[in-house]
Order: sequence, then C-alpha cells, then structure tokens
Amino acid sequence: MRSFSVDDVDLEDVEASKDRDRPSHFLRLPNIQNQSLLSGLAYCIASCSMILVNKFVLSGYGFNAGIFLMLYQNIVSVTIVSTLSLSGVISTEPLTWKLIKVWLPVNIIFVGMLITSMFSLKYINVAMLTILKNVANVLTASGETYFFKKQHDRQVWISLMLMIISAIAGGVTDLSFHAVGYTWQILNCFLTASYSLTLRHVMDSAKEATRSGNLNELSMVLLNNILSLPLGVILVLGFNEVEYLLETPLLRMPTFWLVITASGVLGLAISFTSMWFLRQTSATTYSLVGSLNKIPLSIAGILLFKVRTSMENSISILFGLLAGVFFARAKLRENSQS
Repeated sequence: MRSFSVDDVDLEDVEASKDRDRPSHFLRLPNIQNQSLLSGLAYCIASCSMILVNKFVLSGYGFNAGIFLMLYQNIVSVTIVSTLSLSGVISTEPLTWKLIKVWLPVNIIFVGMLITSMFSLKYINVAMLTILKNVANVLTASGETYFFKKQHDRQVWISLMLMIISAIAGGVTDLSFHAVGYTWQILNCFLTASYSLTLRHVMDSAKEATRSGNLNELSMVLLNNILSLPLGVILVLGFNEVEYLLETPLLRMPTFWLVITASGVLGLAISFTSMWFLRQTSATTYSLVGSLNKIPLSIAGILLFKVRTSMENSISILFGLLAGVFFARAKLRENSQS
C-alpha cells in the first residue's frame, strides 16, 4: 500500500518532495507526448480506484477482516517494489537496522492509520469519508502551530473552519450514519495527523541513517510495508481474524483474490503515478488536482454504492469538497509568500 496520499501530505512539502524523491533513475518511461495530462489522469484513476475497490471489498463482498486486507495489500506492494528494485527499474535505499530503529515509531502510526481507515470505510460511504478526512488537516495544522511554532495565515484557518463545519453538518445529515464507523474515522484523523507530524520530526534522522543520505518515497513505501508485515500478523491474531478467514467462503473464490490483489497494485500505483505526475507538473497543479479529485470520487461513491442521501447532506458534502479546494489554494498562497 502507498506510504501516503496527497490528502496526508502537507502541501508545503510537495515542492521539497519533488527534489527529495528524485532517485538517480526513476522509471524508464517511453517518450510520450503530453505526459502531464497522461500522468494526471493516471494519478486520478489510481487514487479514486483504490478507495472504491477497498469499499467494494469491505462492503460489497462484506469482508470482515480489514487487518488481513491491509496485510495482503502490503505483501503485494513489497513483492512488486522489491522485484523492480532488484531488476534495476527503480532505486530504493537498502534497509539497515539503524534505519529501521529510527523509522519504527512512524511505522506503528502508519499501520494504525491504515487499519482505522479500513474499519471506517466499511461503515461510512465514500463521499462522507472524503469530508471527514478533512478533519486530519485541522489537527495537522494545529499540531504544526503547537509543536513546531508554525504560523498559518487567516485564509488557511478560515478554510479549516469551513472543513469542520462541513464535517459536522455532513454527520448530522448523514442518512447512513454509523457510530462505529465515525468513531474509527475520528481515530484515523488523529493517527493521520500524528503520522504527518512524526514523519516531519524523524525525516532528518532517517536520511542520516541511509547510506546515500536521502530517502525517496519508494524507499519509504518499501520500509513502511516491510515493517508492517510482522505487526500486521500480530494484529490479525490479536483481533481473532484467523477464525473468520478459515470460515469465510470468500477466500475460496478466485475472483475475490483477483480483486484484493488489484487493490494492492492500485495502492502502489498511487505512489508511482503521484511521483510521475509531480515530475511533469508544478506543485500547484499537483495539489489542486488532488483536492479536485475528491469531487468525482464522491460522486462515484454515491452512485456505485447507491448511497441514500438528502439535499442537506449533498450540500454539506459539496461544501466540504469546496473547502478542501480553498484550503489547497490557501496553503499554496501561504507557501509562496513565505
């Protein structure tokens, strides 16, 4: 699964990551005209498809082993990235005990973030999930101010306030409101914010622990997913998912294995396409497309899963989506001024 998406990374880090994640050779892509458009479409399709496929697995199939799903997706990612790295297609940092010890606290939060996302997605419709995820931006910005003394301008705080209002209004008017799902999503927001803040804190130490002094995103994908495997096995046993896995007929269906394998490939595809898109465009385009991408995702989630909604809830969702776009523009404006 991907290390993080555009939703989880602060927009101010996008330009820096453009240089930070540039390996000596990334992917040997053919010389295609207008790669900006192609990479943008690929990124949008991958990011939307990942969430929709996960929702289909958890709600459509009624699969009740979210931790196992996360574990299997990470196994798929490790297999693909390791194969590409060994064949010389991509460049990743060698894993050392020094790097693992530095990265372990980040990885524990990462695993918790993925698991709570799986649990909440099972109960909450996709459109509301995109709105509730905005709360993580509020927590991250507050954490930056408290821990790192970073000052945000008025437009940023206004957009964050609009996000809170849309999340509350959306929850109140949600016809499919599920307390368990909302509880998991609130916890996910705290973990997502913690992941972003902790990542910023340990990144310099992690770079020092590598042989090259750099840590690109594919190395983080490999590091996060490898470290998540033993923890995932422990959690599968701890949450007693083994008994369910032995009894469910889903694991005897080849089509089900095909779908969950595709979800793992899509998770990794987000990392590849986001880096490809970022290299073809500016940080502004990348960030705004990430925010605008939530609109077709929300519409697709409502239509594909036949979500019961009301006019009030639809307006709340639209309000939250626009607040997300306003937040992206405000952050980019703030960064350009600083």
